Amino acid sequence: MLGAFLIRFVAKDKKMQKFLIILVLMLAISFAFAQNPLDKGQTQLNVGVGLSSWGIPIYGGLDFGVSNDISLGIEMSYRSYNENHNNHDYDRSVIGISGNGNYHFNRVLNIPSKWDFYAGLNLGFYIWDDPDGYDGDNTSGLGLGAQIGGRYYFTDSFGVNLEFGGGNAFSGGKLGLSFKL
Repeated sequence: MLGAFLIRFVAKDKKMQKFLIILVLMLAISFAFAQNPLDKGQTQLNVGVGLSSWGIPIYGGLDFGVSNDISLGIEMSYRSYNENHNNHDYDRSVIGISGNGNYHFNRVLNIPSKWDFYAGLNLGFYIWDDPDGYDGDNTSGLGLGAQIGGRYYFTDSFGVNLEFGGGNAFSGGKLGLSFKL
């Protein structure tokens, strides 16, 4: 069901088609061996798209290794969507700013270094753009959520990321790229 949705969405959206072409090319070029997940003192850039009931969010963020098993991160997201409220169409947007903490299970579960499995919590603030005349009930505020995810590293510094979560800006999940800096 999710696969059929993504295929229909990608077939209609030119930006998403370009993103997927770039993703496939990067995957095809990547052939080196992978290293350990995010180590203490290391920084990682994450970018991608998410799933949400309020449009398709794009996101970017940084993760910081505070120990070999724990990372802390910051993230920003943006999405726009159309909402019909009281028989009027409104173009709306949401900007999310959040912080997260994750525990990485590789060492404890003896998982190969090209993989990174993690779970954690996040806390974010969401800024809703309410257009003139809109009297709906969506308001800005704090959101607490949880996530579980994994990465596969193709090289020392490049991987793909799939994450599922709830109670936050990506209530559903997100797919992206990770670059160790």
